[in-house]
Amino acid sequence: MAHRASLQWFWDAPASARRGLFAAWLGWVLDAFDVMLYALVLGAVIQDFSLSKATAGLLGSLTLIASGFGGILFGMMADRFGRRPALSGSLLVYSVFTFACGLSSTVWQLGLFRFLLGLGMGGEWTTGAALVSETWPDAHRGKAMGLMQCGWSIGYAAAALVTALVLPRFGWRAVFFVGIVPAFVAIWIRRGIDESPEWTRSRAARRGARSPIRVIFTPQYLRLTALLTALSTTTIFAYWGLNLWIPAYFSLPQSQGGLALGTGVATMLVVLIQIGTFFGYVSFGFVADAFGRRRSFVIYILTAAVLVLGFGQTRQVWLLALLGPVTTFFGTGFFSGFGAVTAELYPTAIRATAQGFTYNVGRMGSALAPFVIGSLAETRGFGAAFGLLAVALVLGAMTWIWLPESRGGDAAAPAGARVAGA
Repeated sequence: MAHRASLQWFWDAPASARRGLFAAWLGWVLDAFDVMLYALVLGAVIQDFSLSKATAGLLGSLTLIASGFGGILFGMMADRFGRRPALSGSLLVYSVFTFACGLSSTVWQLGLFRFLLGLGMGGEWTTGAALVSETWPDAHRGKAMGLMQCGWSIGYAAAALVTALVLPRFGWRAVFFVGIVPAFVAIWIRRGIDESPEWTRSRAARRGARSPIRVIFTPQYLRLTALLTALSTTTIFAYWGLNLWIPAYFSLPQSQGGLALGTGVATMLVVLIQIGTFFGYVSFGFVADAFGRRRSFVIYILTAAVLVLGFGQTRQVWLLALLGPVTTFFGTGFFSGFGAVTAELYPTAIRATAQGFTYNVGRMGSALAPFVIGSLAETRGFGAAFGLLAVALVLGAMTWIWLPESRGGDAAAPAGARVAGA
């Protein structure tokens, strides 16, 4: 009974809101599952195609570049056609092309399929975040977004377990074939959840209105758009620079700067790290709802910067097992707040477009991370490479000098009044 009481805010929500949250959560779980398969088989792909770390990182960067385009594209589709069809369409795109990665016979084919799946990857967060933020009240929006965001860590951990089972027996291609699973979930989302009531109500008012992509660059929103894009660029740079290379860092031989850990030990560490990520995502929603968005973001980001420096200098397995989850707790938890902040600063008619642009253009800006970190690790070692990520996090924290506190904003209300009074 005590457990249910602690989740009373969840059970008090309408059933349609809970279904929407579950759909967005499940889509994010499977998004992480599909996207992170590449990081988990990266060592095998490097050996099979005789890739340099820089080239392997470049393939990861292609996915992030595509996710930026996908986030904008699916965000515009969500504002025009609805959250539900855009969400199911994004799942279908990334699942089909994850499967196609297993059919690649050349590096160019693999790069093309990674680019195409990135389109769907960017679209899933954009549409899911819009759906959840519009169906949950301000008092619980941060917590709902935290539950959605924690799906990423579950998907990443599931991908690690599947890779550990499939890779040694059937090779890296078979690992990608498992990625077709989200296509079946897309069918359920299209038929099993309700459209956002807020989007439906605002649909008539949008007829004849200016394009949302133009509105977010008007003087009223330009400053917000630029700052939120800078925040996402710096922090997502740090995320991908660390998380795409962690599995390879664990598995590569010491002659290549890695730790040469066995598959079992490396999988255990990845799962432990994702446990830290899970609790970071969930906790941030409660912290941000209680203490405000600005203060919570700054504390989490700056703490992460310090921890990333320590992680890059650690080579003992037991210490990595302790430090890794704490690092990702702070280093990823704040991503739960992105959807709530954009929902509270932009009105319904342009919300998905604004979320798609600011978050996913940030992904595009961070696309250099896998390549830069791979290149720096090859010449200076992983310690120096991870140190660069700490610098990026500090720069991200600095954007909150100018960003307004958004807690208490009504996701359906015009943003201009809130910004002016912040």
